[in-house]
Amino acid sequence: MSTLSLTTAIATYGHTTPLKEGTVPAERIALEHLDVSPITSAFRRMVRSLAYDVAEMAFSTYLCARAYDKPITALPIFLLRRFEHGSIVYNVKSGIQTPADLHGRRVGLRSYTLTPGVWVRGILQDVYGVDHRQVQWVLSGDEHVAEYVPPANVTTAPAGSDLADMLLAGEIDAAIGVRGINAPEIQPLIPDARHAAAQYYQQAGVYPISHLVVLKDELLRAHPWLAPELFRLFNTAKEAYLTHLRRGTSLTPQDQAMQAMQQVLGEDPLLYGVARNEQTMTTFIKFNVAQQIIPQAVDIEALFPRNVLALA
Repeated sequence: MSTLSLTTAIATYGHTTPLKEGTVPAERIALEHLDVSPITSAFRRMVRSLAYDVAEMAFSTYLCARAYDKPITALPIFLLRRFEHGSIVYNVKSGIQTPADLHGRRVGLRSYTLTPGVWVRGILQDVYGVDHRQVQWVLSGDEHVAEYVPPANVTTAPAGSDLADMLLAGEIDAAIGVRGINAPEIQPLIPDARHAAAQYYQQAGVYPISHLVVLKDELLRAHPWLAPELFRLFNTAKEAYLTHLRRGTSLTPQDQAMQAMQQVLGEDPLLYGVARNEQTMTTFIKFNVAQQIIPQAVDIEALFPRNVLALA
């Protein structure tokens, strides 16, 4: 049996380490793991030039790419998930007191299709009554999908602008995805974001997906067995990681954070597969349509190869 060699651009997480270190048996596939840092730069390269055979990609980037007929298809392997309630911060000097005060304000983020931005806007609308159309979104970068044109209430900051500096200077009132600002005037917009996120999960059944795995369509056509085999490999690596967490020895801070998520989500906080993530994906697709990132809703099953739909 011949071996298929594939290049990958996948970040190193606890649940991808066994795969990247080669401890997961793979007889039919030889993976060449390319070091791409930050991993977000791989999204752009994959969308624009198909730079890798298999790549990590933000969920909203993938949905937007599909809307523009990019020849890639995702697997229901969700490498990065996190609650986004704590991703939006604001300057207390702006006079904002509640999320509803964002109406008429300027909110910065790297790109309009940024996945945390989509989640935050959707949650703000559904839970806190914030109409994203009444907010001016200020971008510090461009979109991964070059053809995408954002709505009219989106503007671009001057070249070289830094969102943290803009927020501290009062040039924007709030920002999404800007972390590590050590200044008393910059505070989370949603108080006790951890509790609010857990409550959102309990009520809505949604655990936000940030990144998934995509591969070239030409590979799927040439090798029909490839999608389920990749799913098996990633899933085996994840199960090895969950076993490591159960042993509870030599845990990194990231491992401990994952254990904390287990307290909220259960034994497997890294659910792969379609059926177990249907509510989350349905919600995210709805957010993308409402925010004019994709023109219309898409069937979840159309996002993945048919021969992985039943895998879990």
